[in-house]
Amino acid sequence: MKKFSILLLGFLMLASCKNEAEQDAQVQVQDELSIEPISNDVLESAVIYEANIRQYSPEGTFEAFTKDIPQLKDLGVKVIWLMPVYPISEVKRKATGDLSIEDIEDPEERKKYLGSYYAIADYTGINPEFGTKEDFDELVQTAHDNGMYVILDWVANHTGWDHPWLEEHPEFYTQNEQGEPVDPLNPSTGESWGWTDVADLNYDNKELWEAMTAEMKYWVDEHDIDGFRADVAGEVPTEFWEQAVPRLEETKPLFMLAESEDKDLFHNAFQMGYNWEGHHIKNQIAQGKATVDAWDDYMKKIDTTYQEDDYLMNFVTNHDENSWSGTVRERMGEAAEAMVALTYTIPGMPLIYSGQEYDLDHRLKFFEKDTIPKTKGVMWPLLEKLGKLKNESKALHGGKEAAEYNRLQTSLDTQVLAFERSKGGEKIIYIANMSDKPAKFTLELQEELNPYLGKKDFIMQENDEYHFAPWEYVILADN
Repeated sequence: MKKFSILLLGFLMLASCKNEAEQDAQVQVQDELSIEPISNDVLESAVIYEANIRQYSPEGTFEAFTKDIPQLKDLGVKVIWLMPVYPISEVKRKATGDLSIEDIEDPEERKKYLGSYYAIADYTGINPEFGTKEDFDELVQTAHDNGMYVILDWVANHTGWDHPWLEEHPEFYTQNEQGEPVDPLNPSTGESWGWTDVADLNYDNKELWEAMTAEMKYWVDEHDIDGFRADVAGEVPTEFWEQAVPRLEETKPLFMLAESEDKDLFHNAFQMGYNWEGHHIKNQIAQGKATVDAWDDYMKKIDTTYQEDDYLMNFVTNHDENSWSGTVRERMGEAAEAMVALTYTIPGMPLIYSGQEYDLDHRLKFFEKDTIPKTKGVMWPLLEKLGKLKNESKALHGGKEAAEYNRLQTSLDTQVLAFERSKGGEKIIYIANMSDKPAKFTLELQEELNPYLGKKDFIMQENDEYHFAPWEYVILADN
């Protein structure tokens, strides 16, 4: 009996030691996690930053960008979206909008054309221009250490022309009558979109679904990324995304951004889409082609179009707009600051594109090396104050539990935009003269709020009458 008791005691001590070792291991693993999994609580107050690694610095490398990640916290950034980081195809590589490198005879001239990020040669590789996978991992870890999440640009609609699948799995591609892969076609006309540097993938083939999902899962499992921005997401069947995302999230929760306004994508696959329509309306107002009525109509439209927990990304620029449509100043002129402030105060998540924070004043080359300025001018302090308010005020929550948006009536509603956001007892008010003419108007303000940004001499008037210069705005806050 005594021997049995001793054995039992020994067993219990061994088991206890094992449990303590397991608990210590769990604590160690937890300590090694520098950031909690992404959640809606984070996304409600997030600013997203689109990083164009090639053009971000003279070096155009992960390492150069990683050095600057800590200062993005000053802008309120919580999500970093990396434009495609994968090797770029050389076959049919774009040299200009109309020419490929095969059309360039001079071999030295050919070298300067680096191709489109969206013509991918290998979904699980790294573009050697940018560095190595170790450099990439250091970027992700630095972001996590600074409280930021990293999402990858994913191009599921097409590959470059020297992707291995073209040889190994030609059945993955859309083919013409001769059985040859084709570039993406406009389904309405059957004509090419002009994306001749890529081959269109055919999602009728369910084996492609398996292969593509596995390629995405690699980055989550092996490189700890936190989600994806899906290029032309609506050109890929919604059912593909709906089967892929749960499998990707077996590892951890992810943030999914669709380059689309298709509300069907938000049911089971994506949290956020693009506010393209709202962006174009901002451009039109800034150019005198529309009035505030167009904005009011749009806000009413999205109230009826989308479910309550759907939300969109707001922006004044991105890689497409900058390179192909023009800089913020080109498109918005003196309205630029009012429009930037608007993207932070309406429901949704505001975007900063590489260079915007440094008053980028030229169109970045898309297929060649270029670089952004690094001098802090007007935009850095503006984005810093907007980012702080976005991060800290519940009244600017913009995710699945967004703060309320209430239009405030003025005596000049076709010219003046005024609205209130509120949640959890907190409020902010945005007022702007959205025209190139002075505005004299009345607006009844019920509560005493403090000027936070914009019109420096704003004082609440007893007679409710206000005078705003062209494109002048103010944000009032209760903190």
